[in-house]
Amino acid sequence: MKNRVSRATFPSPGRADKESFDGRLAVQQRVLPTYRAPFFETLAGSCTGGMSLLAGPPRAGEIIPTAEKLEKALFVQAGNIHLMQGALYLCFQQGLGSWLANWDPDALIVEANPRYLAIPAAVRWMHRHNRPVIGWGLGAPPVSGPLSELMAQLWRKFVCQFDALISYSKRGAAQYAALGFPEGKITIAPNAVSPRPTEPMPVRSDEHKGQFSILFVGRLQSRKRIDNLLRACASLKKDTNIGSVQLVIVGDGPVRKELEALAAEVYPAAEFVGARHGEVLDPYFDRADLFVLPGTGGLAVQQAMGYGLPVIVAQGDGTQDDLVREGNGWQIPSDDQQALTRTMQQALSDPARLRQMGAESYRIVSEEINLEKMVEAFIKALNGLE
Repeated sequence: MKNRVSRATFPSPGRADKESFDGRLAVQQRVLPTYRAPFFETLAGSCTGGMSLLAGPPRAGEIIPTAEKLEKALFVQAGNIHLMQGALYLCFQQGLGSWLANWDPDALIVEANPRYLAIPAAVRWMHRHNRPVIGWGLGAPPVSGPLSELMAQLWRKFVCQFDALISYSKRGAAQYAALGFPEGKITIAPNAVSPRPTEPMPVRSDEHKGQFSILFVGRLQSRKRIDNLLRACASLKKDTNIGSVQLVIVGDGPVRKELEALAAEVYPAAEFVGARHGEVLDPYFDRADLFVLPGTGGLAVQQAMGYGLPVIVAQGDGTQDDLVREGNGWQIPSDDQQALTRTMQQALSDPARLRQMGAESYRIVSEEINLEKMVEAFIKALNGLE
């Protein structure tokens, strides 16, 4: 059995600014989406003792492309047992205990989600061996209604079992603090799926040339509200001060035929180019003037910002709050076509300001929010444990 330091003194004080974690790290995830693999590869490269990640398969019907392996970390498949649906959904992850015993980590990071039933047992295992556990999550959104106090108590009990927390956003960190978790033990690691850009920002003219290009990139699902985007573009067509608007929709999905039929009816100029990935996407981002994500979800926002694009996004769980600001874009209410139309009209009415906002997008993902900065935050949280 390897010698271990106690949780009370792990690691030594004053090491939170180190660039690596000097220990064996274990990371639990319900599933391993392909978009998250680069982050975990980078994090694993910053753990001198190695890293192992446990994850299982998604639910049947879930549209989540998953990674099958990792190059720099030991990837262990869990057996996910999915229980019930919707608001009552729960998941029990088989194999978590044996994975911990076999990997024998110095620290554990788990998803801070009370729906995952095996998490408390994993925390107890680590604490019996005097090792710390960090919870990583979106936050604890307030619940209204007759069960609100009970739910708050359950959330408070759940988060207070952790030695530290990592939040995707400032909003999530505030929610954890509101439950009584010490603010000094909460680290904010803004969600990032792309590394900092290595290429210079595309040069775009700030002169009005009578045509703007609007870009959407993502899976074509109902919740993305691309129907609202089509109708908003149709409304903008009537604004003679803006000129023509080209809408390019990159992606595929279950509602593509429905959207193409709607486009033929309300905005025939819309171009559906299908799914594109990697470098093939470059020309679409380069030619665009504005990136719009009218519905929930969407991982291409940060990517679009890396091409110097201002962005319009729907308000969601708080992960966009730190990324999309007044200086580089707009957050609009979800599923509000009128708000979308007004905001697009405002954006396109001032081309010079649009370019300035694009430059700010580029600065944000270059300096503040990118995959490397996210890893730095995780390492800081790990090295700040006492």
